[in-house]
Amino acid sequence: MLLAVDAGNTNVVFALLDGEQIRGRWRIATDPRRTADEYAVWLSQLLSLEGYDRSVVTGVIISTVVPRALHNLEVLAQKYFKTEPVIAGQGSAEWGFPLDVEEPQGLGADRALNMIAGHARHSGDLIIIDFGTATTFEIVDYRGAYKGGIIAPGINLSLDALVTAAAKLPRIAITAPASTSVIGRNTVDQMHIGIYWGYVAMIEGLVARMKAEIGRPSKVIATGGLAVLFEKHTDVFDAIEPDLTIQGLAMLWERSQTQA
Repeated sequence: MLLAVDAGNTNVVFALLDGEQIRGRWRIATDPRRTADEYAVWLSQLLSLEGYDRSVVTGVIISTVVPRALHNLEVLAQKYFKTEPVIAGQGSAEWGFPLDVEEPQGLGADRALNMIAGHARHSGDLIIIDFGTATTFEIVDYRGAYKGGIIAPGINLSLDALVTAAAKLPRIAITAPASTSVIGRNTVDQMHIGIYWGYVAMIEGLVARMKAEIGRPSKVIATGGLAVLFEKHTDVFDAIEPDLTIQGLAMLWERSQTQA
């Protein structure tokens, strides 16, 4: 089986894949100081709970947007899974699609993986929205080329900034509201409306502007842990693919093995 590792700014996600099937998925807070030994103890226990031994892992692929976290993840693969990991975006695992932007070297690994999987699974022009620490919008044309995008603060970052800067405002949970009213009658409701419906309005407004600029029919794909939070209150998404980044890692692994 393949162990796919996606190290983001907030969490590191480990996924155990048998072909295209995800057999297990676990996440831990991103901490560049966490050692390979610490990862191994934690991950071995979780594998065991799912009925697997470390020996089932025959390949490891790592993606990271936190460069300091890479070394310990590489040591984890080498020491505990007895394999040399494939690093997404490097060597035989180069992205393999045109980067039609001014600073191609600035493209984050998670965004590239979303585009690989999105283009493989959907035809035509795409707008891929990833709800993570940041909310990113990617434009992928019908040929699979990256044409640019948007980086916006994630909804949790927006809430953290609001609560931190305004001492009297309480911390609230981000949930889909029970009501569609946008007139709050108390402080908590007003905050909830501002954060949630403000975010929906941002998504819908930016997508409308992007579609107008593209000038061709474009499919909107949502991914990331918070994508389902907005599903019931907007019709802007054509599909929700929660595991797009992991799927991109699996596809990149397969490609790397044919080129090795």
